[in-house]
Amino acid sequence: EVVIPSGRVILYQNHPNPFNPNTSIGYYLPERSTVTLSIYNVSGELVRTLVSGVQEKGHHEAWWDGRDGRGRSMSSGVYFYTLQAGKRRITKKMVLLR
Repeated sequence: EVVIPSGRVILYQNHPNPFNPNTSIGYYLPERSTVTLSIYNVSGELVRTLVSGVQEKGHHEAWWDGRDGRGRSMSSGVYFYTLQAGKRRITKKMVLLR
């Protein structure tokens, strides 16, 4: 059974976590929104932007393959993923184990 949230942006925990080499990041948008989903390292540096643009209301999913924007494999460690949807910004933590 899928529970449909009402009126708020939701960023789910990535799965699997820890992961190697891929992980899925799910989120829910209560309305059509301009969305950015980005990965950051522990220093706060942008590693890669997975989603950038307008998306419709509903459940969405993005995959990260553990690589940066230039295709280089990232090392094991803690990373943060941030969803910006309209004025709402949510960040969660994930672990890459090589």
